[in-house]
Amino acid sequence: MRRRPVTVIQLNEFMERGQGKNQHSRICMLVSLTAFFWFFIILVHSGRGGNGITSQLLETVAHKPFPKDEIFKQEDHHLSLARTRIENRHPQQQRAKQSYPFMRALRSVENKSDPCGGRYIYVHHLPTTFNEDMLNECESLSPWTNMCKFTANSGLGPPLENVEGVFSNTGWYATNQFAVDVIFFNRMKQYECLTNDSSLAAAVFVPFFAGFDIARHLWGHNVSVRDAASLALIDWLVNKPEWSVMGGKDHFLVAGRITWDFRRLTDQELDWGNKLLLLPAAKNMTMLVVESSPWSSNDYAVPYPTYFHPSSDSDVFLWKNRMRKHNRPYLFCFAGAPRPGKPESIRGQIINQCRNSKVCKLLECDLGESKCHSPSSIMQMFQSSLFCLQPQGDSYTRRSAFDSILAGCIPVFFHPASAYTQYTWHLPKNFSLYSVFIPENEVRNNTSIEKRLSQIPADRIRKMREAVINLITRIIYADPRSKMQTWKDAFDIAVEGIISKVTKLRTDIVNGRRDDNFIEEISWKYALLDEGQSLGPHEWDSFFTKPRRD
Repeated sequence: MRRRPVTVIQLNEFMERGQGKNQHSRICMLVSLTAFFWFFIILVHSGRGGNGITSQLLETVAHKPFPKDEIFKQEDHHLSLARTRIENRHPQQQRAKQSYPFMRALRSVENKSDPCGGRYIYVHHLPTTFNEDMLNECESLSPWTNMCKFTANSGLGPPLENVEGVFSNTGWYATNQFAVDVIFFNRMKQYECLTNDSSLAAAVFVPFFAGFDIARHLWGHNVSVRDAASLALIDWLVNKPEWSVMGGKDHFLVAGRITWDFRRLTDQELDWGNKLLLLPAAKNMTMLVVESSPWSSNDYAVPYPTYFHPSSDSDVFLWKNRMRKHNRPYLFCFAGAPRPGKPESIRGQIINQCRNSKVCKLLECDLGESKCHSPSSIMQMFQSSLFCLQPQGDSYTRRSAFDSILAGCIPVFFHPASAYTQYTWHLPKNFSLYSVFIPENEVRNNTSIEKRLSQIPADRIRKMREAVINLITRIIYADPRSKMQTWKDAFDIAVEGIISKVTKLRTDIVNGRRDDNFIEEISWKYALLDEGQSLGPHEWDSFFTKPRRD
């Protein structure tokens, strides 16, 4: 805004200088016109009755171009020069835009002959201590479980036997729910648009096994040990030229655990997790976790891994058709254990309601070696039910929600952070298309879940189940050793989400747009907004007023 008056002043000065060059010719012209005027008056006065001469002179004057036209022509010429000089400033602004180090990557989408234009991913070549060395020491990844068998088969785990006929013939594995680190790492190796030229990259992938790193240090280690790898990673990244392009805002990494494992608030030994997501440099990066924070914007939730990892398109089509035809004798079901140490949990009420219902199937998971640890038992129950109850567990989310979708069972959520504000890239914004929402307080006030679900018309249930089955491809991770042809899995959608996020940020930088009104503490609301909609009170505000955990 401050430049505009300067431009006007320069333009006026330029016109005045242009007019000054012709000042002498204009004075001569004015003297000539004055002399001609008096000559004409004398001639008319002395020539009354001499109409022939007067008429001839008048006719000559009438057809002679008036000098003012020439003046305007000259002024138009100088105005044109001035405009040209002003307009020549715009290419300088264009060159300024071209100076951003990411412009080559941003413009690559314009190359229609390149199918990878705007989709290239550059992968940092990290020291193996940040990833593969952890796999070689897999027995130390968990104090409770031997993770070596779960890191086999590119992170899918051991194949599942189909003794009871619950699964299809191929693509089923005993996958650990926290194995996304290595699954994503191996899927990235098959990504069709990898590049060694970081100037072409739409985003930069950091293959750090953050989830495995913190899992091996969560119990029995001090905060220095828990933070060591995260601090070393940041030191390594910030000294790379790729970091300086956007200060890390085009970088992303994956951690197959919940966000709270990486948001330790203090350095007290009893405080949980590490502080990876709270490190200043790390806040610029995007982290993909299986559960994100509603109050932070630098992490995004991706689905927990299920047991199904197809290696061909036909595997998916056959499974989806099988789920459409499956007989479902139970109205609803629940697999889980109560949380007696969490007075706010509604699991106890849900278990009691299911026990007292003739149309509910229950798998109780607090009875030692229960069937809850059997993928076959869980999937069989989900396949035989119309609705699957998904209350909060130790945190907002559950792997069970994705197992139920895989089984074609309509999920029932009781808290919006269990799905709706989490997996915004993978699940529809209109949650009523594929799920049922019953607020936790209604269950606490003895609302009958059976009654609520039985009131849903059969036609709507049929449409919801079809919507759930169509979501299957979006929430499963394909076998990293194979390549799908006609559909996108959870990995593909997550990568698209990252690229879209970085591309928007780069475009905003080039165009000088800034979102100074962004409010980090209510970041959960932004993904729920429709186009053109502004922030305001939301029906879920009460769910997110509890004290922040970060």
